Amino acid sequence: MAAKRSDAPGRKPRRAGAKLEPTKQPGSEPPLSRERIVATAVELLDAEGVGGMSMRRLADRLGAGAMSLYWHVDNKEKVFDLALDQVLAYREPPQTGEPRNWRDEVVHMLEDWRKSMLRHPWSASLLPRRALGPGILGRLELLGSILSRAGVADADLNVAIWSLWNYVMGATITRASFELTDDEKAAAQQRLSTLGERHPTIQRTRLLLDNDWDGTFRKGLDVLLDGLAGRQ
Repeated sequence: MAAKRSDAPGRKPRRAGAKLEPTKQPGSEPPLSRERIVATAVELLDAEGVGGMSMRRLADRLGAGAMSLYWHVDNKEKVFDLALDQVLAYREPPQTGEPRNWRDEVVHMLEDWRKSMLRHPWSASLLPRRALGPGILGRLELLGSILSRAGVADADLNVAIWSLWNYVMGATITRASFELTDDEKAAAQQRLSTLGERHPTIQRTRLLLDNDWDGTFRKGLDVLLDGLAGRQ
């Protein structure tokens, strides 16, 4: 009797005891991992904000079942912690071989911090109530070490770090809150014309129309660093 022909010509017979290799079906999602969950959580938070985050919505974006997420993260609060730490972790600029001025290092770090929070506005609301993760703690450690090497005494170091933290937080929240439309700017301009008698300084400096957010942040930071330099 002739041997029965295989329905899959050319397929090599599997050796006894050989492990089956995982196969990926066309169009299927890549396997779940903590890294992929966190990256997708950041995308969801950017799109929907803190109120739009749920494990079900996150699972839908991942193309997975909600229960499968719990193999990688404990709960939604842990997702918040991991997403926040990822976007606020500091990645230092490449070394050029030349020594950097301590002020330049601090300015680069804090401008990067502010830009990261503005790219992910939800981070400002989460930061005060989260356990600080390794990314954020690494940023604070580096900031403290730079200031210490620059001559800031240990007795002043915590004050310096928290003052700079508060400055970044305040500048970020203010910037995010004052995104005015053209109509709102026109209304502010009209209102300025009525402030001269009771609020002459605000009217003279055109405070309500000042939108040089980046320049103001840098100049204010220089004022703070001048104060720190004076305590060395």
